[in-house]
Amino acid sequence: MKRFSILLFAASLLVSALSAQSNTRLFFSKSFPGSVPAYMQVTLDHEGQVEYREAPDEELPLKFRMTSAETAEVFTLVDKLERFKRPIESGLKVAFMGTKTFRLEGAAEKSEVQFNYSEDADAKALWEWCERMTESAQHSIALDRAAKYDKLGVVKALTLLGSAVERKRLVGLDQYLPTLDRIIKNESYMHTARARASEIAEYIRASVPPAQ
Repeated sequence: MKRFSILLFAASLLVSALSAQSNTRLFFSKSFPGSVPAYMQVTLDHEGQVEYREAPDEELPLKFRMTSAETAEVFTLVDKLERFKRPIESGLKVAFMGTKTFRLEGAAEKSEVQFNYSEDADAKALWEWCERMTESAQHSIALDRAAKYDKLGVVKALTLLGSAVERKRLVGLDQYLPTLDRIIKNESYMHTARARASEIAEYIRASVPPAQ
């Protein structure tokens, strides 16, 4: 009976630990005065929900969802970096590329690290994932803005989006489909724009599984 109680207690501790871990989310920000945008941040939770902001107090972030595989890969890198409990700055004399912050939010123990440049392979891989998240959001904003307010600029936005998709720079590709479908179905857009939107939408649907 005593052994059973010990096993039950151990199991409850494990469940609590796993629950606490699943409630955390990754925060990444980059502050680079003079660049466009001068500030940006993304958060990612274990369900794959991404929120993108260009100001810390922005009330209406752009939201999209990454696939379960993409999300798992990101959080694997967080674990490899010891959940940001050790420095990752290279210390090398390199050009300033913006102050970047990794933070784990929702954890019992706050963990955060800042850097300009890192040579740590896992840090660079996570940095790349975060840059892809921000680029994905920025392409979504640009395409939606062009579709609503600048129909002549839609072809340019689609060309840039298509190039980024083909170079595998973007994540959460399902987010683009509503706007692409709207362009495809609306004859007020140029034929070139509708044809390019159709190509990109077909590529996304054929090559990317739905986000989980």
